[in-house]
Amino acid sequence: MFEKLKDNIQETQDIVKELVDGNMAYYKLWVFKVIVRSVSSLFQLLLIGILLVMVLVFFSIAAAISIGYALDNYALGFLIIGGVYLLLTFVVFTIRSKIETPIVKALSEILYNDED
Repeated sequence: MFEKLKDNIQETQDIVKELVDGNMAYYKLWVFKVIVRSVSSLFQLLLIGILLVMVLVFFSIAAAISIGYALDNYALGFLIIGGVYLLLTFVVFTIRSKIETPIVKALSEILYNDED
């Protein structure tokens, strides 16, 4: 009788060990998936951001030169474009909390989406 109980306990321990090992493997894969997806998204965002900044710089220079040409003062054209960016920065700073919430929601959907 004790031998049968000992075998059952050993069998239960083996099943629990297999279950724990399976869960560990699953969570390692899940963490790997989240890290890879996060790094990939970050790299794409960084690359797109760099390209958009380059476009913005060239458009800003073109706009400043055009305004300067129209006003016969190139420095004034650059000052006007700088003022526009200063005003835009103030507006974004004022509404930053309204911008942050959708970003957090989008990132949480990316990180915690378990469909695949």
